[in-house]
Amino acid sequence: MRIAIAALLASATMLSPLMAQAPTPPAAAPAAPAAAPAAGDAAAGERVFAQCRACHQVGETARNLVGPNLNGLFGRQAGSVAGFNYSPAFKTPAVAEKVWSPENFAVYIRNPREVTPGTRMVFAGIRSENQIADLVAYLRQFAADGKRTQ
Repeated sequence: MRIAIAALLASATMLSPLMAQAPTPPAAAPAAPAAAPAAGDAAAGERVFAQCRACHQVGETARNLVGPNLNGLFGRQAGSVAGFNYSPAFKTPAVAEKVWSPENFAVYIRNPREVTPGTRMVFAGIRSENQIADLVAYLRQFAADGKRTQ
């Protein structure tokens, strides 16, 4: 597994959509955006969210905890929740200018510390494509005000 990860990291195509910057010389060009996660099951995603609940909240009464609330996540700029003190990694222009999408969230949630070095998020990640799709479906339900849209 380490060899496979090292090989992927060594290739220029492994840069995540969240950390990708404007085009640079071919050796450091960002990869094509990841495919959209498959349609997930929001009810199953709520169970997956149990892994996130210690640090994040969603819903009308959600507040920032160890991590920011995740209401209205998709379409929101990275590192932009009011009142949350983000790690320096999320304050860099390369990250702060990015907008969360299901695609870059799927890349990020697999291994947050690899995608955004220096983040304080200590979560090991979710490797299951089905669980990621379910989590995305669950999070998509919450508008910026925390009300369920679906």
